[in-house]
Amino acid sequence: MDHAAGITLRPAHAGDGAALFEVTRRSVLGLAGSHYSAAQLAGWMGDRDATFYEGVIAQGGAVVVEKAGSIVGFVDAEAGEVTRLFLLPETAGAGLGKRLLQVGIETARAGHSGPIKVEATRNAESFYRHHGFATVRTGHFSHGVGGDPIEIVLMELAAKPA
Repeated sequence: MDHAAGITLRPAHAGDGAALFEVTRRSVLGLAGSHYSAAQLAGWMGDRDATFYEGVIAQGGAVVVEKAGSIVGFVDAEAGEVTRLFLLPETAGAGLGKRLLQVGIETARAGHSGPIKVEATRNAESFYRHHGFATVRTGHFSHGVGGDPIEIVLMELAAKPA
């Protein structure tokens, strides 16, 4: 747990699903609009709801960042991949994304020796590039649940030297 400047990073708990849903929804609407169509934005969440995010939490790889007791972002990762990283638009650019990405990379590296993958949204490609990820190819989001396909940029962070 990290408590710098009123910010807390902690594992996501059962019951946080509604907050993760809301962070994702608001992040998409507030940060992705310049890179995706109105139809894509409208259908982005597909069939996701708080229950979907409770399932994500139950898998054990999600970490939230709280500011003043409210969840303002989260990261989810599994071996070899940072699967989700979202922040409320009003918190973007304050270093919270970097902190969450570091946690996600650490989780993704646990028990994994190869490169770390991320399916970056087009609006987040420069963020990941800034943090050492390289573009591999474009494609469509593979973790989607309903809605129109969302174009992504598959990126990789090189494996740690042995």
